[in-house]
Amino acid sequence: MLELQGVTAGYGEFTALWDVTLTVNAGEAVAVVGPNGAGKTTLMRVISGLVPIRTGDLRLDGRSFAGRRAHEIVAHGIAHVPEGRRIFPRLTVEENLKMGGFLPASRRHYAETVGRVYDLFPVLAERRRQRAGTLSGGEQQMLAIGRALMSKPKLILLDEPSLGLAPVMVLRLFELIRRVRQEGYTILIVEQNVRQVLSLVDRAYLLEVGRIKVEGRSADLAEQDFVRKAYVGI
Repeated sequence: MLELQGVTAGYGEFTALWDVTLTVNAGEAVAVVGPNGAGKTTLMRVISGLVPIRTGDLRLDGRSFAGRRAHEIVAHGIAHVPEGRRIFPRLTVEENLKMGGFLPASRRHYAETVGRVYDLFPVLAERRRQRAGTLSGGEQQMLAIGRALMSKPKLILLDEPSLGLAPVMVLRLFELIRRVRQEGYTILIVEQNVRQVLSLVDRAYLLEVGRIKVEGRSADLAEQDFVRKAYVGI
């Protein structure tokens, strides 16, 4: 579904990613883990068309999308849940969800899709007329994910979904992401909470200083000594 082949990218004269190769197959959940400043968020922005590729290629369903604009990538079925949630605080929960379903194909299925989102996140149904800015941090993250689901995406990009949440809410959030995955969605998730995310995904990539250091099945990575000591806390 998604292939990055030797991608180098950055901002101005600064290079954040070096020769990154990564794949996500349909139906998979894949994680990118690593320390702050490793280039994880830049990677997500490259995939969603917000940061241009300098060299290499980005392919979706076998077609090259390198150099395409963000709205073209969204229309092809990529939904990005950015770091920090980026909801519209003055709009209601329901209005935020409508913003996520703006594509013509999504608008035709609005009632069905919003019903599915409310089934996954019942608290959003309870608060549908409440301003999004008054929700708790965890509820806002649910809304950000629900808004992404409104476009009926082929692939969901989750950038640091647990950032800033209380530990009990982190556990709940990962359980909700697991439910989203069980719905059949393909997921690429960037996350610093390595212990939790490796229990959720099929495969993972370790990104350090803009380069892929190691990749493999999540269970195998969790057992590697340097990963356990540096990232899992064991």
